[in-house]
Amino acid sequence: MKSAIYAGVSAAALSIAAGGAMAQDAISNGSVKIGVLGDMSGVYSTGFSGKGAVDAVKMAVRDFGGEVLGKPIEVISADHQNKADVGSATAREWIDQEHVDMIADLTNSAVALAVQQLASEKKTITFATGAATAALTGENCSKYGIHYGYDTHALPVGTATAVVKNGGDSWYFITADYAFGHALQDNTSEVVKNLGGSVVGSSDVPLASTDFSSYLLQAQSSGAKVIGLANAGQDTVNSIKQAHEFGIVAGGQQLAGMLVLISDVKSLGTDVAKGLQFTTGWYWNMDDESRKWKEEYEKFSGGEAPTFVHAADYSLTMAYLEAIKAAGTDDSDKVREQLGKMKIDDFFAKGGTIRPDGLLEHDMYLLKVKEGGEDPWDVADVARTIPGKEAYASLEAGGCKLVNK
Repeated sequence: MKSAIYAGVSAAALSIAAGGAMAQDAISNGSVKIGVLGDMSGVYSTGFSGKGAVDAVKMAVRDFGGEVLGKPIEVISADHQNKADVGSATAREWIDQEHVDMIADLTNSAVALAVQQLASEKKTITFATGAATAALTGENCSKYGIHYGYDTHALPVGTATAVVKNGGDSWYFITADYAFGHALQDNTSEVVKNLGGSVVGSSDVPLASTDFSSYLLQAQSSGAKVIGLANAGQDTVNSIKQAHEFGIVAGGQQLAGMLVLISDVKSLGTDVAKGLQFTTGWYWNMDDESRKWKEEYEKFSGGEAPTFVHAADYSLTMAYLEAIKAAGTDDSDKVREQLGKMKIDDFFAKGGTIRPDGLLEHDMYLLKVKEGGEDPWDVADVARTIPGKEAYASLEAGGCKLVNK
């Protein structure tokens, strides 16, 4: 009888110990660690990445409560300097030595492609927000890579369609000479040609150029009705400023910014950018929920630009932490499975879903620059809502090798 009691007590003790071990093992290394790997000092540090991206992630962690499954949430950050090798080396160190569970931001498509591949080999989830190339969920898709916010397929669906239908049927491109720029030019060209337009030429421009005069003059002499800017950040701002100085728009040609942020418009001034149309993943002044988030974000960040990329950083952090909570673990396979089951329907991603190829499919918006309002960030109106299924390539057309497995 005594032996039976001891056996029962021992079994109970083992059960309790096992349960405690399971709870302890639910979160690896005692915390959930998020790494924000972005451009902290270069052409994309304002609006796309930089302090604003880190603040958005930290704000989400605060709003989530600072812990998940009883364990603390940590946020670290680093500057990849717009260099794929620097980004990869940082990601490797973070995963192997810092025990980072998820890497976010990855502004710059070349960096994002390199880091996504490395992280996937190590079964670490990545969320690319600032990067645009559709290859992240196309030919270079991976089980653990998520593209959150927009891509080079969605951008021209809104902007190029509107411009061509309004008579802008011949295009010349000024293109950032790396993965992002070429992908954006290719995707925009496809939209233009499918609508009956033509592409008469292009100029490849090194990243972070300050003098666009020779490229703009080539575009001007091409006779194209539209000069498509397949660049972003300070490159876009410099392009538009110098085109304005040369009187290109006054001379009858139209500029089409294929990736423009409201921070770019504010930098340019609405007098220079007025009438410019561009596609975005979110706009702060489109509904009460977005206006409320923008107000809280400005307080938290000390007045950083409320761009769609930073809104995406906040949204993805909340989604990731909710997935850990629902899965009961930070194990990447289980968290990724949970992310695929979730509906991402917050202030940022209306009716969003994360597809098997890793793409967040959600509504996009065509904006048109207006005269500035009372709020310094009130620079545009929503001209059209583009349903997610219209904005993004279908799963079948995306080219992801994982889709049919």
